Amino acid sequence: MITMKRIPISKLLGASVLGRLAIFSILLLVAPPCGAVNHSVYIGTYTGGQSKGIYVFEFDAISGTVLSDVRLAGESVNPSFLALHPSEPVLYAVNETGEFQGHPSGAVSAFRIQPDASLNLINQQPTRGKAPCHISIDATGGVAMVANYTSGTVAVLPIEHGGGLGLTVDLVEHLGSSVDPQRQGAPHGHWINLDFNNRFAVAADLGVDKVFVYPFDAENKRFNLYKATSVSLKPGAGPRHFAFHPNNRFGYVINELNSTVTAFTYHASRGELEEIQTISTLPVGFEGGNSTAELFMHPSGKFLYGSNRGHHSIVVYSVHPQTGRLTWVENESTQGQTPRSFGIDPSGHFLLAANQASHSVVCLAIDPESGALEPTQTRVEVPTPVCVVFR
Repeated sequence: MITMKRIPISKLLGASVLGRLAIFSILLLVAPPCGAVNHSVYIGTYTGGQSKGIYVFEFDAISGTVLSDVRLAGESVNPSFLALHPSEPVLYAVNETGEFQGHPSGAVSAFRIQPDASLNLINQQPTRGKAPCHISIDATGGVAMVANYTSGTVAVLPIEHGGGLGLTVDLVEHLGSSVDPQRQGAPHGHWINLDFNNRFAVAADLGVDKVFVYPFDAENKRFNLYKATSVSLKPGAGPRHFAFHPNNRFGYVINELNSTVTAFTYHASRGELEEIQTISTLPVGFEGGNSTAELFMHPSGKFLYGSNRGHHSIVVYSVHPQTGRLTWVENESTQGQTPRSFGIDPSGHFLLAANQASHSVVCLAIDPESGALEPTQTRVEVPTPVCVVFR
């Protein structure tokens, strides 16, 4: 059964003038100080209410305290997911919209990070699909990969010298549907990123209950569809976000619609996933409505964290180092409502949860032995926060 197809970029380019976008001047490179324990924390948001774009504050990763006021770093429309360039002071944001410059597409924005952590727009490019909801940058800093939710596509955009974005060079459409008529009547690309070898791109599609694995040709910046594989989830699961284990031997997907996490053995040499376990994200006895959202692995590889919207909690699992199987540790409240996403500081000491509905980012301390979370006194107000990135 055909479950994906490549969309010719030449056809798309010929049909629009979206590629003729202004490129703003590229400013002085700024590198973070070596060994710094303080981080600029960037918050992606949904605009239209009080939010005007991407916000930033300074965070102390030793004490878990906020060192500055929250301020607007850069104006942008619905910058719902963010990603950093691996070596340049550049931040990328999807613009999760259904229309961009009068055409049916969302966009991606590239920003130069200034010494004061503010953002200057470099340029924008269309994503060739509606409602882009996830972005990742490959390990070389050569491409941005985007998942377009409404269109059910995944796109590759080249990153040019200085961090700006080029026009889309590859676009793949997922095909099919699944059992939930409200949420799965069509494909809905929700996440895409490369494995730790930078060889295979994994894409989670909520609408078709599949996780796709695409061999990636970094030189030509294209997927190899002829050697792509996929794994099917339980009908109605709704795979949303994925996380690789640091050893590149295991992978995990959080399923939005049935509130579970599925663990896989990942065969990195050939880019294949093999299911080993599915486990609930909720505590025994909970009967309320819930949908999951984010999934991140602890830097140590010992713990896995996922967010619950409805139960308003972060689920904590321990990870077996040999088998990759998960054991439930706890569910900890995010001290707010609708934790859309969260971030873990690079040292692994703290988790910052973005409570979308209650307009707050809350700090939880991570126990290094058990992975359990402990509320702290650190809490900041941010309008409609949905993504957290540490720099």
